Amino acid sequence: MTIYIDPPTWPGHGRMWSHLISDVSYDELHTFAARLAVPRRAFERDHYDIPAQRYAEVVAAGAVQVSSREVVRLLHAAGLRRPKGRHQARDSRGS
Repeated sequence: MTIYIDPPTWPGHGRMWSHLISDVSYDELHTFAARLAVPRRAFERDHYDIPAQRYAEVVAAGAVQVSSREVVRLLHAAGLRRPKGRHQARDSRGS
């Protein structure tokens, strides 16, 4: 299992955020996030939004640090990218 996280460079709601992804399945991603008690409401289309203050904790738990560009590349390569504004049916890789 490999889970990836980009640096907390995305602003929103007065904080900076990272994106947590899997390049295998949404199920793998949900399992990892649940282990860290990341609320399911933090899941948005194809990633979890992780606040900057939790970044080090998530990396210590095993997430691999990659660039934001690499996050997008990994999602596309795995067929897991769900761009904003597009609705895709659930598939065998998880929900």
